[in-house]
Amino acid sequence: MAIDTDAELQPRRSGLTPSQRRRLSRGAQYVVFVAAVVALAAGADWGRLKNQFAQAHIARQLFPDLITVALKNTVLFTLSGFVVGLALGMVIALMRLSSVGPYRWLAGVYIEIFRGLPALLIFIFVGTGVPLAFPSIEYPGGIYGKVAVALGLVSAAYMAETIRAGIQAVPRGQMEAARSLGFSPARAMVSIILPQAFRIILPPLTNELVLLFKDSSLVLFLGVTLEQRELSKFGNDLASTTANSTPILVAGLCYLLITIPLSLVVRRMESKAKREIR
Repeated sequence: MAIDTDAELQPRRSGLTPSQRRRLSRGAQYVVFVAAVVALAAGADWGRLKNQFAQAHIARQLFPDLITVALKNTVLFTLSGFVVGLALGMVIALMRLSSVGPYRWLAGVYIEIFRGLPALLIFIFVGTGVPLAFPSIEYPGGIYGKVAVALGLVSAAYMAETIRAGIQAVPRGQMEAARSLGFSPARAMVSIILPQAFRIILPPLTNELVLLFKDSSLVLFLGVTLEQRELSKFGNDLASTTANSTPILVAGLCYLLITIPLSLVVRRMESKAKREIR
């Protein structure tokens, strides 16, 4: 008996093609999304939200201290913590790659401990534990030194693994070529390997800077003066004073003014790196 294979292979005229079904499914998802947004907007009490979070006269009271004190301190805390974390992370990454067993073991223990501990506990340890254990030790720069150490300890474990991955991503032939030219292992690492590694890991390092900017809000647990307040502490204090949450919202918007451009830079660098690999 002959089988009409042509009829089976041809799509039914009354049905939908796969591309049409995909478009229909996508359109249905858009409709559901828009409907959910409309329902959420319609059910919200915008009047109460405005009274609690969007009082213009309260927002105006935050300036210029919001910029000259809170935002400035937040940026200083973040950059100082990033520098300390990058330097410490570099040392730990090299220890992790060392041929000396105890170095690798110590680096591994550090990474596991400080990646597993909450950042809040590290801040409390730096602000309270270290002064109790070593009364003679004083942090250079006062609160700024404490924050730099705390944020540096938080970020160094993550940066160390990022740097290690970047170093291992550089072809081994680069080190061999440098050694054949008479470079010592240390000089080859500093002059040849690390510059190439940092080019590879620049996007994740920038992303770590974004995370540190948000972690700087934990500074309030170290105890700061009015002139040392960062954005979260500043907004919280003003919210308590005015009995309104507008200062907290404005402080949050200041975080976004920094983190969103940095996130865009990270995505652009990642896209550029992917194009170069192709």
